[in-house]
Amino acid sequence: MALMITDDCINCAVCEPECPNAAIFEGDEIFEIDPDLCTECVGHFDEPQCQMVCPVDCIPVNPLCVESVKMLQQKYETLTGQRL
Repeated sequence: MALMITDDCINCAVCEPECPNAAIFEGDEIFEIDPDLCTECVGHFDEPQCQMVCPVDCIPVNPLCVESVKMLQQKYETLTGQRL
């Protein structure tokens, strides 16, 4: 389940540097998350770091990108070349 940033984003930019996969980027109007790079911090942290630092709680699970923990682990391994 990749995460997404909703229109409630205030463009504070605190989430972007917290992403270990560089999945968060500045979009046309608000920050966005690349679902191909988002692992919900699986392999890096116990919880998604962007959600933890977001002051307006605007980073829910993206219902269009539903992935199991196993799938997120495989994505992490592909992105980093490391096995969990």
